[in-house]
Amino acid sequence: MTPRPTVETFFDPATSTATYLVHEGSEAAIIDPVLDYEPRMARVSHGSAERLLDRLAALDLKLRYILETHAHADHLSAGDWLRRQTGAPLVIGRQITAVQQLFGPRFAAEDVSGTGSEFDQLVDEGDTRPLGDLEIRVMHTPGHTPACVSYLIGDAAFVGDTLFMPDYGTARADFPGGDARALYRSIRRLLRLPPETRIFVGHDYLPEGRRTHRFETSVAEQRAANIHVHDGVDEERFVAMREARDRTLAAPALILPSLQVNIRAGRLPPPDAAGRTFLRLPVTVA
Repeated sequence: MTPRPTVETFFDPATSTATYLVHEGSEAAIIDPVLDYEPRMARVSHGSAERLLDRLAALDLKLRYILETHAHADHLSAGDWLRRQTGAPLVIGRQITAVQQLFGPRFAAEDVSGTGSEFDQLVDEGDTRPLGDLEIRVMHTPGHTPACVSYLIGDAAFVGDTLFMPDYGTARADFPGGDARALYRSIRRLLRLPPETRIFVGHDYLPEGRRTHRFETSVAEQRAANIHVHDGVDEERFVAMREARDRTLAAPALILPSLQVNIRAGRLPPPDAAGRTFLRLPVTVA
């Protein structure tokens, strides 16, 4: 029987993001933590991340890793703040370098290395990390972004934005570096996992007809019922659907602050000589 880690979900309603605290024995990992950001006042705070620390303390858990599934475009990451509080390493897929090289110049972010050195560990397909008596296994699942990875821990798969709940479908693939064909192939790899594998999604945007947020599904449920990519949907059909749908989507509300912080591993841009911190707003003139 596949080991079953304990998974706790922390939901951020402002960005519809699910952060996961995964633990086995006395050790834990945090996946996709949220830095609270109020856009009207450009105010950053740490309430969501502090709740994670409180829970770790309440359960007397040692935080072994902070895991990012990708550089998010819809929320700011609390990864850097959490590693400074705990000393746990911040982990992301190695292809973050491609995302940094793409978006660093767009924000004139001269402090961004392009090598991923802002993170503590860069992981590749098949890499593993211990967690208690279990191991964390990495799958490279590009498509939404080139750097997306999924983390397999016991019977649980944490897929970031690659898959959503079956009644909502799949992630967009129209960001620079995204690719609908790569997304389809990544999803089919995930859906070849054992049917009882638990899948934990990165967001839940309530579809019409459902009022309660859900974050856990399974390979079997996705294969039977995912509205975009259930069994029987071939690559050409999926790509045509995904590309047509993506053309109708607006950019995420927090894409500009999120990307310039997240390619820095959750750090804010460096302060100026007066100690003030600024986010950049690239302007397109029509």
